[in-house]
Amino acid sequence: MEEKIEPKKLNDYSFIVDKKGPMKVPLKIFASEKLLKKMQEDKCIQQGVNVASLPGIRGFSMMMPDAHQGYGFSIGGVAALDFEKGCISPGGIGFDINCGVRLLTTNLTKDEVEPKVRHLLEQFFENVPAGVGSKSEIKLTDEELDEVLVKGAKWALTKGYGTEEDVEHCEEQGSMKGADASKVSVKAKARGRKQLGTLGAGNHFLEIQYVSKVFDKEAASVFGFEEGQVVVQIHCGSRGLGHQVCSDYLRKMEDNYPDIMEKLPEKDLIYAPSGSQIANDYFAGMVASANFAWANRHIIGHQVRKSFKEIFEKAELHTLYDVAHNIAKIEEHTVDGETFKAYLHRKGATRAFGPGSDEIPSKYREVGQPILIPGSMGTSSYVLVGTEKSMEESFGSTAHGAGRLMSRHEANRNWRGEDVKESLKEQGIYVKAASWKGVSEEAPGAYKDVDEVVKVSDAAGIGKLVVQLKPMGVVKG
Repeated sequence: MEEKIEPKKLNDYSFIVDKKGPMKVPLKIFASEKLLKKMQEDKCIQQGVNVASLPGIRGFSMMMPDAHQGYGFSIGGVAALDFEKGCISPGGIGFDINCGVRLLTTNLTKDEVEPKVRHLLEQFFENVPAGVGSKSEIKLTDEELDEVLVKGAKWALTKGYGTEEDVEHCEEQGSMKGADASKVSVKAKARGRKQLGTLGAGNHFLEIQYVSKVFDKEAASVFGFEEGQVVVQIHCGSRGLGHQVCSDYLRKMEDNYPDIMEKLPEKDLIYAPSGSQIANDYFAGMVASANFAWANRHIIGHQVRKSFKEIFEKAELHTLYDVAHNIAKIEEHTVDGETFKAYLHRKGATRAFGPGSDEIPSKYREVGQPILIPGSMGTSSYVLVGTEKSMEESFGSTAHGAGRLMSRHEANRNWRGEDVKESLKEQGIYVKAASWKGVSEEAPGAYKDVDEVVKVSDAAGIGKLVVQLKPMGVVKG
């Protein structure tokens, strides 16, 4: 029986588990008492402790306020693993590589859009294939698919999708360096070939929202927000392609490193040592998958713009930002005065770079990077801004969403999709879904309180609140 872990309270928004046993660093948890209690009800804190034993880990193993149990790392797990002396772990990135969020702002108001929300959802559904096994109308040759994997959103731009601004306002400009299409298996390519420009299922969504509250007028002005303004949030990733890349490399690592497997506290933490051929190959395949995801969200963004213009002739939509929240990056960070290069793993965590960073679009550089934190279906979402403190406290990272309270299976036992849809309709929120199961799995009650999650991020200084967004209508897979 595993010993119960009792984190020590540092302040109202952070806790620590001191280094002991095989842990190479302490575990730091950003949470309130309320959120910590939920974390203690599953095994995610033990997963944070396990991550602290990985080779080359620097500073802390970290858990963000929305952390819950995942595969290997907790979802909401962050770790800086030394680029030269550490390792890379697929369990610290996730199966849906570069699952992320894109937010589009509009020049329309809630009052203008509200009467036509259901019509808009129908247009979305027609223009963006959604649901399990949804297929794209985009036909890709082998050469074109390889180009997508290397060029990402920039490939889509050359094919007439979206605008230069969409690319500029995207993490890595939608085209991360280091991709190698040859490191993505034939099976992975076959799974992704017909899925470019599709939403998929699970927790992926397309949501029409409006700005309900402004917290930071300066940042809101720079980001172009006003109260009552309509925005659209896109949440999806690399579809079957990224999932297969993760599966392929997990098997390779397990087959090639049985000695490492034997020593791990949890086999799902399998890794490839820095500098090994498998580590290099996996990173190149992961980057290619991330680029596929950026191309995917870019094309969906284009289709959202098209859908709006079909109903509102004067509609103008601009990409505010697009962030990844299942990814590893090669980044430089400083711990105890020493600057080092790391595989910065963010699994269910959002990059939160502060003012002045060359990594964020010039338009936002004075205030910091936009952080997009979606809520669950029917609850608020938020935009925050990165801070200098986040660079010091959390390797420039913060939460990525509300975080699940229960499994999809349990949610299906507790709710009927029809009832969830009707309950949301009574609140003025319309749902268009590919399946009833997709609705019940994502019932608002299956998630943590996103308001509490962002309150902790704000209080800890790892992402400052800018605006609150409230839903009007949502497309689910």
